[in-house]
Amino acid sequence: MRILLVGSGGREHALAWAIAASPLTEALYCAPGNPGIAEEATCVGIAADDVEGLAAFAERERIDLVVVGPEAPLVAGLVDRLRAVGIRAFGPTAAAARLEGSKRFTKELCRRHGIPTADFAVFDDPAAAKAHVRARGAPIVVKADGLAAGKGVVVAATVEEAETAIDAALAGRAFGDAGAEIVVEACLTGVEASFFALVDGTTALPLAGAHDYKRAFDGDRGPNTGGMGAVSPTPRLTPALEARVMTEIVEPTVRAMAAEGMPFTGVLYAGLMLTASGPQLIEYNVRFGDPECQVLMLRLMSDLVPALVAACDGQLDHFHLRWFDHAAVCVVMAADGYPGPYRKGTAVDGLEEAEDAGLAATEGDGEVKIFHAGTARDDGGRLVAAGGRVLNVCATGPTPDAARSRAYRAVEHVGWQDGRWRADIG
Repeated sequence: MRILLVGSGGREHALAWAIAASPLTEALYCAPGNPGIAEEATCVGIAADDVEGLAAFAERERIDLVVVGPEAPLVAGLVDRLRAVGIRAFGPTAAAARLEGSKRFTKELCRRHGIPTADFAVFDDPAAAKAHVRARGAPIVVKADGLAAGKGVVVAATVEEAETAIDAALAGRAFGDAGAEIVVEACLTGVEASFFALVDGTTALPLAGAHDYKRAFDGDRGPNTGGMGAVSPTPRLTPALEARVMTEIVEPTVRAMAAEGMPFTGVLYAGLMLTASGPQLIEYNVRFGDPECQVLMLRLMSDLVPALVAACDGQLDHFHLRWFDHAAVCVVMAADGYPGPYRKGTAVDGLEEAEDAGLAATEGDGEVKIFHAGTARDDGGRLVAAGGRVLNVCATGPTPDAARSRAYRAVEHVGWQDGRWRADIG
């Protein structure tokens, strides 16, 4: 198959690594890609949100399958555009992608279909939103309705903090049109986990369990980020809990979307709060998580490509995926200052040596793989940091401790003076 992968981050590098390993892959392209992805695929200079440019490339190069990594092109209708010209595309239509593109849409869908989630209200007026917060008290959660690159959620410990978040979104337009409306919801208490399923419109196939680390600093302190690390499997999701998530949250969502005329195809990523009364939906994403995708790809024993094709073609019924028993850990190396302002262009080197050092950290089967997230080549060909999250240092091992030891030994040997990371992943 001739395959086009869309995106340029660590998630896409992990997907490229898995897709390139498939015997079904005749040619793999990535738009726009990054230096790490360039080791697995032919990178082409088309932006991930250039719907017309991507469709034209796919037609010209006779692409058999397009795999869309990030959420923005899904919300913008890339899958619709590709399907219109007869090209198979993995991911939801624009209508179905509203599960991530609009928090209001998802919360109202949950309310209509009895899917467990926190109580909520929607506002576009700051005064009304503040009155609601004062009546409800804190802690309380304020969310921009639309896509805000993982930065549109504030878990406010006080009423004053919530009011500041309301002003920032509605009056200050901190998130542009994505914050023209906000969702204010009750603050759930419990343990967070991530649950992933491949969906073909009617059938949902659960993937391995994982959880990520959203806060910037050790001990889950500091601002929310796009994710500072991930582990798989996770003890947070027992088989019994996974069964409840499927029957109470994922499968009812798939049925609801089909019943309302927008069947969901692709990856359904449920961000969960595991509360004393059972699992509750925090939010949906409509693509692989980042960095959860990285640990999932390291644990996937089956060929990824047939699974993606089966999801596109409505053939997941009776499909089975096999997973390695080993544990996987991903440590995100971020630019100093992230998720706030940070420098770009600082040199990054020593990645092969770091992988070798990590592999030697402990005995037993396993591997170390560094996926590129925000990297680029400068005019002289040097590898440099080009984003907030720059490297995903991943490792596997027979135990979580072995995987963790390998990952952190590799981190210590990366040659990047401007990087920082959490020391408590896993």
